[in-house]
Amino acid sequence: MSQPEVNQSVSFDAQAITNLEITETAQGYLRELLAKQNSDGIGVRIFVENPGTPRAECCMAYCTKGEEKEEDVRVDFEGFPAYVDGRSVTYLVDAVIDFNKDRMGGQLTFKAPRSKVPNISSDSPMEERINHVLFSEVNPGLAAHNGNVSLTGCFEEPEGWVAVLKFGGGCQGCSAVDMTLKQGVETTLKGLIPELHRVTDETDHTVKDNAYFR
Repeated sequence: MSQPEVNQSVSFDAQAITNLEITETAQGYLRELLAKQNSDGIGVRIFVENPGTPRAECCMAYCTKGEEKEEDVRVDFEGFPAYVDGRSVTYLVDAVIDFNKDRMGGQLTFKAPRSKVPNISSDSPMEERINHVLFSEVNPGLAAHNGNVSLTGCFEEPEGWVAVLKFGGGCQGCSAVDMTLKQGVETTLKGLIPELHRVTDETDHTVKDNAYFR
């Protein structure tokens, strides 16, 4: 089997080279799937949601011609291109995409041993840095009350970054959540991420079914 060609005409960091493998059976399945779309030059885009956290999930989506992003790494397989999200490259090192047949036809499978391994630095995107702190520093403490918190988004204000959070489990509807937010979560996040200005809570706390304190 010849090695897929990495097309470096797409702009990306010089270190962002992927060794992502798509097996022959998976390539065959994707060729058939893409051919049915009747779209010239269509390929797939591969990325990791919530990279470097226990919630990391490898994803694939159609990528029609022109939808690729500047930071994507293009890998040309026989019959189609694959675009690897530039931010996901380090989390997809040694990743393998395979196709397993079954009675229902079959499905693609992802094996990405580094997708959940933190790879954070001061240059990492703010979303990844916040997620890393939430999952490594904050959620282990909230787990004692069967609670958890996740990032739903972040944006920048003149004063600094704002993290939008959502509580779940025992923290949703908990009477002590304001103290948890300000004295626990916000203090921890701002202590480890100096660029973070404030946090906001978008949780619907009228739902108290699992609240630790009511």
